[in-house]
Amino acid sequence: MNKNTNKSLFIFILGLIIGGIFFCSILFLVLNHNMNNMINSKLNNQTNITQDNSSKEESSNISKAGANTTEKVASTVTPAVVGIETTEVSYDMFTGEYESSGVGTGFIVDSDGYIVTNQHVVTNKPKKISVTLKDGTVYDAKIIYQTTVVDLAIIKIDAKNLPTVKLGDSEKINIGQSAIAIGNPLGMTFERTVTQGIISALNRSIAIDSSTIAEDLIQTDASINAGNSGGPLLNSYSEVIGVNTYKIQSGEGLGFAIPINIVKPILSQILDKGEFTPTVLGISGVDKEIARYYTGTEELTVEKGIYIVKVSKGSGADKAGVKEKDVITKIDNVEINTMLKLREQLYYHKPGDKVKVTIERNGRTKNIEIVLDKASDE
Repeated sequence: MNKNTNKSLFIFILGLIIGGIFFCSILFLVLNHNMNNMINSKLNNQTNITQDNSSKEESSNISKAGANTTEKVASTVTPAVVGIETTEVSYDMFTGEYESSGVGTGFIVDSDGYIVTNQHVVTNKPKKISVTLKDGTVYDAKIIYQTTVVDLAIIKIDAKNLPTVKLGDSEKINIGQSAIAIGNPLGMTFERTVTQGIISALNRSIAIDSSTIAEDLIQTDASINAGNSGGPLLNSYSEVIGVNTYKIQSGEGLGFAIPINIVKPILSQILDKGEFTPTVLGISGVDKEIARYYTGTEELTVEKGIYIVKVSKGSGADKAGVKEKDVITKIDNVEINTMLKLREQLYYHKPGDKVKVTIERNGRTKNIEIVLDKASDE
């Protein structure tokens, strides 16, 4: 009896132990499974939050970058870029009269059909000027103003409600910033080609021929070829900062544009009065950049301002007492360090207006008033 009781008790205790071990094993597995699910759930939530934030940041960066992409500049400005074809009649002593044509670019600056281009695109006495819009419409154009001095021309077509460009400030550009050129290189076959580069240098002056120097140009490595002349050079905000005009053929990435600020007073007067009359002080001068081309009898060094090499007899400057070797530093309190800036300030006035000119002579500063004359060579 006792032996059977002890045996039964042993079996009962052993069963409790085995059952406890089994139960604890099952409980551990269940708890471990639940814990893993909780950890994975939290990790997934954190990953999703990080991914969501990354997506938002990436989207924000793309949005900001997209505001200034070349693609956006091109889509914004291209509708206002035009093709210009000029027909000119020339004469040859052997063949007589013959016609020749050339192609260039221009951009619309007023919705009533005013267009900016280069003077060498429209030529001196064209027989016909044709302007082609982006939609393929062709108009005859007439010259409103042209000047070989800065190689600019304003032409007009008889059209309304045209897309226009926005003019920027060429004095607020920096070397190294993005530059985008739009034009018709090598003719209308490649119309409205877009190229991108940077502003390589400022206030460049280059010799065009033995008697002509193009002054104070913007240098860029954005590709500019024959046919691009007269097209816009743009910043990343779709603003025109220059008029593409020259390329040095012997080198790569050496394109040049006329700063857009010289266009503004010309355009303002034309839109206001229908014509532009340039004004002059009556002096010939050189700035720091042009001084290196000077071929006078003495070496010329210009640190600032405009060094006067000649005063025209009977001019406003002559009557005001301006002398050779004087240095013009300001006009109407605006600092002047380039010939283009001098012209820009004068172009805001009409003949007969008085301007206050600050000059330096023998180390002393003097303010004088000069009555402006009408330019005779433009």
